[in-house]
Amino acid sequence: MINTTSFPAVAVTLWILGGFSFATWALILIKAVQHLRLGAGNKRYAKRFWGAANLQAVADIEHIDSPLQRLATAGLNVLRNPIQNNEHDLEHSWDQHELLERNLRQQVQREKRGLESGLALLATVGSTAPFVGLFGTVWGIMSAMRNISRIGNASIDVVAGPIGEALIATGIGIAVAVPAVLAYNYFLRRQKIVLADLDDFGHDFLNLAQRATYRIERGVRPSDVRHDIRSKRRSRDFVQAALPVALGEESIP
Repeated sequence: MINTTSFPAVAVTLWILGGFSFATWALILIKAVQHLRLGAGNKRYAKRFWGAANLQAVADIEHIDSPLQRLATAGLNVLRNPIQNNEHDLEHSWDQHELLERNLRQQVQREKRGLESGLALLATVGSTAPFVGLFGTVWGIMSAMRNISRIGNASIDVVAGPIGEALIATGIGIAVAVPAVLAYNYFLRRQKIVLADLDDFGHDFLNLAQRATYRIERGVRPSDVRHDIRSKRRSRDFVQAALPVALGEESIP
């Protein structure tokens, strides 16, 4: 057991490293769940996006928690609100292509910031934990040296316990740093893959919008189309039924 009275710095160091370890594993779990949900959502939305007939059908896809859908929604919002040519301020100085490209790029940056959350903590723990442990070790050895000078005896019984306890801090510091570094590298690679997929999807969406002349029917859904067709059929049937009656009334002298 570590004597916290003789080695308070070592005990504090171990508590700090314990906090680092808890934060690291909690963050690893959170990021793992985030990437699992992200990958599943992107796969589902990509399948429905490329299976849609046109951009209006894309707009009718139900909500899926997916970066691809948020990127597509940012583009669809631009297509639903075409630029008014009567505005002359900086906010309306973009053409439709530039505005769409700008909104897609901004959404990719927002997704990047979300993916980067927590990586700074992993990098910090991975780079500082060994030095925190080394600080505890150095402090413990200094305390052992003071005990030797006070007792006047440098036998193994005097120095083995304190120095062994101090070296534990270095070992724990390395044990805390290794998972943080591995997790940082893994999630950084996953982030690059996701961002590359978003860039490819953004270019594809831009090309599709260009083919559609940067327009999409606003507020039109398949259910609305079916309702309009039924209304037109009822109106046509009413006219066809009323027309002979009207003609018959006009023929009466």
